[in-house]
Amino acid sequence: MKPIAITQGDAAGIGPEIIVKAYRDSAQRMRGCFIVGSSAVIRRASALLAGAGAPAMPLAVIESPAEVMDLPVGCLPVLALGEEVDPAPWGRVSAAAGRQAGACVVWAARAALRGEVAALVTAPLNKEALSAAGPPYDNFPGHTELLQSEAASYFGKTVAELPVRMMLANDELRTVLLSIHVSLREAIEAVTVDNLMQTLRIARTALGQMLNRPPRLAVAGLNPHAGEGGLFGREELDVIAPAIALARSEGMEVSGPFAPDTIFMRARAKQGDSGEFDAVVAMYHDQALIPVKYLGVEHGVNVTLGLPLLRTSPDHGTAFDIAGTGVADASSLLKAIDLARALAGPSGA
Repeated sequence: MKPIAITQGDAAGIGPEIIVKAYRDSAQRMRGCFIVGSSAVIRRASALLAGAGAPAMPLAVIESPAEVMDLPVGCLPVLALGEEVDPAPWGRVSAAAGRQAGACVVWAARAALRGEVAALVTAPLNKEALSAAGPPYDNFPGHTELLQSEAASYFGKTVAELPVRMMLANDELRTVLLSIHVSLREAIEAVTVDNLMQTLRIARTALGQMLNRPPRLAVAGLNPHAGEGGLFGREELDVIAPAIALARSEGMEVSGPFAPDTIFMRARAKQGDSGEFDAVVAMYHDQALIPVKYLGVEHGVNVTLGLPLLRTSPDHGTAFDIAGTGVADASSLLKAIDLARALAGPSGA
């Protein structure tokens, strides 16, 4: 059984704090997991969360993922990278923290690609800090693109040859994004038959593996009321509907385009009943993330589809406004770990 790597995220954000909180409050759920990061950063988070008069959690520095399987419950296993430096101040954008966070992701991705870990769970990084970190990290707007690049390089492919998509999921709703971290103008330009077909194929394959059956996919429109027959835009008529027809010809169970202000309610599972669809394919970032996060940030998990490795993460960011206060909620991180373990199956920790 292989362990699960958890990257510490941006040291100035809530990532280290929620990781320590997860180990402190859910020790059994964290068995077989280890932290990729800085022991100084994790010690600071542990000290922050120590109660009045109570000691901080013990920390065990490991040199290889396999060592975590022999550690007792109740300690913080850290695979430390590079020279230890003082942690970045809480809640501030720091190039040093960006470099450190990026390095953790790269190490964990390569370990997963080599088969040393069953999955990686990424704590939040700050995109501004990642950009400030300079090469190579300033080439990537977020985790997804960085992981895609690492995987493509490992297999000697171009990034275009390894398309990936982002899925946000909780117990009630799954959304798959056509585009990720681009401007709204670029997102609209990305609504093409080829891109939508690529998204549908990736969603069908990934969700089929998760559900052990062909998924029921709904496609949201781009325009209000899904274009209202061309009155509010022709993307639904000229791009989205033709792509859906092509997907059906390939045997996919795909429906739409549906009005984006109602389709997420139709797909939502509630009170023990499944929704009409297993996932909604959304046309741009916020169209997909708002409904999932509205149902509760603490319940959502981000899953990268299409990678030759398993990666999940909490569905929230670094939360600089509350970093260092001890109030951050570890629920989404724990759900990301649970999902990673479930998807890893017998190979997981």
